[in-house]
Amino acid sequence: MRRFASAAFLVAAFAAGVFAEPKPAAIGEKIGDIGELRDLRGNGRTLHSFKGRAAIVVAFIGAECPVANLYVPNLLELEKKYREKNVQFLAVYPNHGDDLDRVSVHGSDRDLPFPALKDAACKLADAIGATRVPTVAVLDNEYRLVYRGRIDDRYGVGAKREKATRHDLVEALDELLAGKKVSVPEAAADGCLIDRGDEKPAKNDVTYTKDISRIIQTRCQDCHRPGQTAPFALMSYGDAKRHAKMLKEVTHQRRMPPWHADSRFGHFANDRRMPESEIAMLASWVDNGMPEGDAKDLPKAIDWPSGWRHGKPDMIVSMPEEFEVPAEGVLNYKRWIVDPGFTEDKWVKITEGMPSAPPVVHHLVVYILKPGQTQPWSADGNIAILAAWAPGDLGTICPPETALRLPKGCKLQFEMHYTPNGTKTKDRSSIGIQFAEKPPKFEYFTNSFANESIVIPPYDPHYKAEQIWRMPNDVRILSFVPHMHWRGKDYKYEVIHTDGKRETVLSVPRWDFNWQNVYNLKEPLKLPKGSKLHAVAHWDNSLNNLYNPDPTQVVRFGLQTWDEMMVGWVAYVWERPEYAAEAAKVKFDDPNQLFDRFDRNGDEVITPNEIPAQMAPMMKLVKLPNPEKITREEFKTLFTQMRKQFAPKAKPPETKKP
Repeated sequence: MRRFASAAFLVAAFAAGVFAEPKPAAIGEKIGDIGELRDLRGNGRTLHSFKGRAAIVVAFIGAECPVANLYVPNLLELEKKYREKNVQFLAVYPNHGDDLDRVSVHGSDRDLPFPALKDAACKLADAIGATRVPTVAVLDNEYRLVYRGRIDDRYGVGAKREKATRHDLVEALDELLAGKKVSVPEAAADGCLIDRGDEKPAKNDVTYTKDISRIIQTRCQDCHRPGQTAPFALMSYGDAKRHAKMLKEVTHQRRMPPWHADSRFGHFANDRRMPESEIAMLASWVDNGMPEGDAKDLPKAIDWPSGWRHGKPDMIVSMPEEFEVPAEGVLNYKRWIVDPGFTEDKWVKITEGMPSAPPVVHHLVVYILKPGQTQPWSADGNIAILAAWAPGDLGTICPPETALRLPKGCKLQFEMHYTPNGTKTKDRSSIGIQFAEKPPKFEYFTNSFANESIVIPPYDPHYKAEQIWRMPNDVRILSFVPHMHWRGKDYKYEVIHTDGKRETVLSVPRWDFNWQNVYNLKEPLKLPKGSKLHAVAHWDNSLNNLYNPDPTQVVRFGLQTWDEMMVGWVAYVWERPEYAAEAAKVKFDDPNQLFDRFDRNGDEVITPNEIPAQMAPMMKLVKLPNPEKITREEFKTLFTQMRKQFAPKAKPPETKKP
């Protein structure tokens, strides 16, 4: 009787739809607070987190759908038009193959100013009833579905009109905002079918001992082991099994391993990207029950160093005292100066930082102060950095025939950025130095070409800034380190060649302040004199940025994380080593140097928007032949006039009384 009753219950349950797939919402129904959305930094987001809007437009798009891509410019125009009417646009990517890397590249290429979200399990697409991309849904301020379907009737799989005959999305928004009922609440969308990736896993012989252990050794254990920055270890089968489902999720979504460079540009020696074949193998192992396998198939364990990554240093330099980081609050940068006692020049081939309390150290930098210097930078942008550390940093290894100079009599300045984590902690950070056996052929330098004039308006979701470094001589670029703070969105380096051709050499389409990655080139990038490095970056100072400390504030360049930065670190060597002595003679008031700093987009003219705010009043007092475009030669003349006009006048000699 029990069996019969159970069977009868199941039949009734299916008949009632208890176990049926959830039905999409009908027009007028409220969409629930759907989870499973991820932003480009991997943060979990929900639909209802976008509250207080007059309306929400959910635009389902796909990175590889040609119809969706045709409509992106239209969506950008509409978002700009309706932003001031408090309408929130969301770009939602439901396709199984659109991981966070692909989503971020797609959004960056198309300059999306509004949030791009990954619908990881198609739950939002299912709830709204989207089956194709592009599909848009309009929700009112109570999250009720008032429109679902196409954007307009201009594009389709087999159709392309010069102009749309009906603007469905615009009509729906205008009627909703006017307090009217949407007259046409549904219009069938044409485009690409959504790939939900719901195929069942194939049986295979993937095991931990034979396959997964090797992937984890290569891709994960560098950080996921005792004493390192990762929150848990992955040193055994038990470790991997406990975290298996999370491993599958974070690798498929490209949240781990932490690598944020667009794979289309540049080749990097320290590329952490996991190949698709390994991601698929890991997912298959999880889906098939995480079999352990035969112990004899295990690889030899890596003998990870317990201290310094690159072996015992020749010299260890530590902060002169221990510093107590409070449990909470905000700390200004802390600095200490150490005299290493060098009586002759030293050449360094490897450096690495080691905080004694990594959980509270956001980063450390150790600068070189030459005799008589109080600051480590030069007029040409060169900044003397000996060592640095941030979570995931692997230290600095100078390429063959290259080394970093520690001048006789120099001092070292520790600069520490501490972030309290709820527990009072003591730290005394150190750096390890390995010296070169002999002076190198090339001296290793770092340039920090930065835009210190950024002014980000309140609530701006897509503020753009640029900066140029013009090569004063032939150079070899070794690595890049873009730097921004919490509001940063993306950062790109491109070369403007001497013939005007532009070439992207590094693109970071989803900036993550938690990972200060160094991008070491596999082969040096050789650039001739006159070529330029052009950096372009965007910031999100809107409510949609979860990391934004305060979207109501105008944000300027500054040291604290609630300020912002645009710093394009570059490691390099001069092709002609003797040029280093010439570069050191450049003065801060050199007009050519200033022109290059102000010409932020590299077009060889300075426009009003490129002039720093502190110089604008002086520029207005000087007569300009064409104030909208100042050439290099005009700037030199102008600068000479300004120097004469605004230089402090010498005081007349005092007359002594007899």
